[in-house]
Amino acid sequence: MDKKLLDSVYDASTFKNHGDQLVQLLAHHLNNASRGSSKTIDWNLPEDELAFWNSFLETGKMDDFFPEILKRTTHVHNPKYVGHQVAVPAPITALTGLIASMLNNGMAVYEMGMSPTAMERIVCDLLGQNIGYSENSRGILTSGGTLANLTALLAARKAKVESNVWNNGHTGPLAIMVSEEAHYCVDRAAKIMGLGDAGIIKVPVTEDFTMDVSQLETRYQQAIANGVQVFAIVGSAPSTATGIYDNLVAIGQFAGKHNLWFHVDGAHGGAAIFSKKYKHLLQGIEHSDSVVIDGHKMLMMPTITTALIFKEGQHSHTTFSQKADYLLTDTDEEDWYNGGKRTFECTKSMMSLHWYILLKMYGEEVFDQNVTQLYDLAEAFAQLIQNDLHFELAIQPMSNILCFRYVDENLNLEELNQLNQTIRQILLEDGEYYLVQTKLRGIHYLRTTLMNPFTTMEHLGQLIHKIKQEAHKLLTNNPS
Repeated sequence: MDKKLLDSVYDASTFKNHGDQLVQLLAHHLNNASRGSSKTIDWNLPEDELAFWNSFLETGKMDDFFPEILKRTTHVHNPKYVGHQVAVPAPITALTGLIASMLNNGMAVYEMGMSPTAMERIVCDLLGQNIGYSENSRGILTSGGTLANLTALLAARKAKVESNVWNNGHTGPLAIMVSEEAHYCVDRAAKIMGLGDAGIIKVPVTEDFTMDVSQLETRYQQAIANGVQVFAIVGSAPSTATGIYDNLVAIGQFAGKHNLWFHVDGAHGGAAIFSKKYKHLLQGIEHSDSVVIDGHKMLMMPTITTALIFKEGQHSHTTFSQKADYLLTDTDEEDWYNGGKRTFECTKSMMSLHWYILLKMYGEEVFDQNVTQLYDLAEAFAQLIQNDLHFELAIQPMSNILCFRYVDENLNLEELNQLNQTIRQILLEDGEYYLVQTKLRGIHYLRTTLMNPFTTMEHLGQLIHKIKQEAHKLLTNNPS
């Protein structure tokens, strides 16, 4: 067999040349994008994008591969990116991603990831301290909030349900309680666990979109009367659509009263544990049994890395109890260092490198500054919107997520919904700004998540001006 092809794949000098070119390209991109002088997104229809890459596979030049990716993706480092809840990653984490991809230590067992396993323990212990847990807390890093929430609920079921569901299956109906505004991944986790629709008890929200804790006892007693065992309750910190934090103190008290597992989905806003100014939003989190926090949202890391922290460490390694003699061995000690016993994943990336390098280079203060600055910016943006008669806030923001809409007293609800949808599509195709949309109680809102620490009120003022311009064109049928 001719090995020349494989030799060329692993040639170190070729790698260095490609690497040097890519780092220069990314540095140039970072410099341009952070100034906001170019488009945030160069929108293409899905069919056109598919056609382009099909053609490129056959005829494209290799030197154009990386530049074309930059042209055809969303630039989160642009301060006019105000869209989804995706971090503006610190550039150093691109390098930790590079070394993780090159070394490719799978981390199922200690020897396949010695350094990242030790770093993971350090990071999770630090997060536990900031949450307010004792030294008994333990945690894991895993691939995203969806998987982390599922893992937490599996741990809750094992801890609170007497029957051994993991080995024997369900012997009776089980349920969790969650806000109707909670992230859809909680529903998904419950469905994966076989709870079904009846096993997801949706608690209504108040006018300000926070869980209506006055409804908890009624909903719980209804479930008990129907023969359903409730084993967990989930608090949102915050909910995804509105950015509103649930009352974690009240939820924790309710959980304690009924011996329920109290889980906090802090995927987005759990990072506020680092903010001196906004940590109060998480009051009561210290009484939870588990917390999820995404590094790839408010903590400046690339996708995808999530921390799941348990108040009592034993819950971090008893959920997935099964034999894999070739891989895992029984021990009398805690065995925190064998990740395959503690995560849904049998293999995972060296994601702890991102957390550790930021702590090593900049300390916890960088997380405080990032969260605080972005939450402050949302407050100022809300004030700007409230001062403009052409706009209406859905609700006063508690985080960096803000929903608003263009209004006109001459239009009815359906016409206003269509107008705001059309404005958003125009902005998407224009590409200067990138924002998203949501629907709350039948009302269509423009939705911004302020993720970029270099976004200023000047950028947001220009966005408001641009929206008003587009609305005027649409309402006067004047395309100019």
